[in-house]
Amino acid sequence: MQDYKAGLDDPLRLRRAESTRRVLSLTLNPDREVDRIHGNGINTIDIEVVEGRYMLSGGADGVIVIYDLENYSGKLHYTCKSVCTVGRSNRYVHKFSVETVQWYPYDTGMFVSSSFDKTMKVWDTETLKPAEVFEFEGNVYSHHLSPIARKHSLIAVGTKDPKIHLCDLKSGSRIQVLQGHRAEILSVRWSPRYEHILATASADSKVKVWDVRRASGCLFSLDQHNGDKSKAASEAVNTAHNGRVNGLCFTGDGLYLLTTGTDDRMRLWNSATGENTLVNYGKVSNGNRKKLQFAVSRGCGPEFVFVPCESSVAVYAVHTGELVSTLRGHYNNVDCCELHPDYQELYTGGKDCNILAWIPVLRSPDVEDEPKSANQAAGAPSSVNQAFQDAWSSDED
Repeated sequence: MQDYKAGLDDPLRLRRAESTRRVLSLTLNPDREVDRIHGNGINTIDIEVVEGRYMLSGGADGVIVIYDLENYSGKLHYTCKSVCTVGRSNRYVHKFSVETVQWYPYDTGMFVSSSFDKTMKVWDTETLKPAEVFEFEGNVYSHHLSPIARKHSLIAVGTKDPKIHLCDLKSGSRIQVLQGHRAEILSVRWSPRYEHILATASADSKVKVWDVRRASGCLFSLDQHNGDKSKAASEAVNTAHNGRVNGLCFTGDGLYLLTTGTDDRMRLWNSATGENTLVNYGKVSNGNRKKLQFAVSRGCGPEFVFVPCESSVAVYAVHTGELVSTLRGHYNNVDCCELHPDYQELYTGGKDCNILAWIPVLRSPDVEDEPKSANQAAGAPSSVNQAFQDAWSSDED
């Protein structure tokens, strides 16, 4: 901190250190609440990156809610109010559980939702009416829009069908199908580094990485044994987990991919080579038969991953596997978590119908800001950085 005050510290290094401190000090904040709107469990949440102000949530009751996270009250204690709701009385509401909601990455005027009613809807935020509806033959478990794409406007969709569907926002049609899995697709994720790279996770225990420009199949399947056939039973060859793979998340730089499975394991993979890095996170409880939404920090050193584990959220160091902390506050299982893109605040949703806000503890006052003690007044050596001291001035009048 003294180097920072003297202007000797690199701003990026300071930002990284402060982001890390904030993540490590996350705690349930009694002064911030989120409107309780859902009458059933909350499956999915998403915070837009344009302003970092609005949050979407989708529930098992089919309801979608938009919240305003900003505090305009001027008071310490406040509630994040719901701005609008696609409720049961809305003629366009999903008939069954909403599994995924996502803002359009470049504009808050549009968002996308998918549901067990076998549809994916593209919504106009102003009118709360669907601008486009895609219909599928089975339940929709997951969809994802690329956060960086400029050359395509594809939405990847995972359904009960083993095929991955690619839907084009511009034309409003399904333009491509990726085949290779043998069971339902539980999670899909575009790379935040390369706009044509897509990862998919399935109930067939496999994770595949695709270049959607190629028609010849996937680039590779992730293998938990890194090709060592002696360690794998014959049926476990080329599998990422020994159970259903229900969670996918790239690190912020896109260099690594994290996966979770119902074998109570989480694995870290090199996204370019498909190599299992063999980081041991221990037992990561996961009985979820649907998609599990977890989050990875960005701009910290080291990076952290936030994973729902039953009624709590486990925080691990991504590259060492160390369990850093456990966030407890929900009364039932946690199904989703989302990290604010700017403020290192965590929002979690669960089967208890609550969205909880986990906020970093404020930094204690700097030494310079504290009133002088009696020792300092008596001439004791100052703790102020020497760069601010000189031999000719004094505090005396």
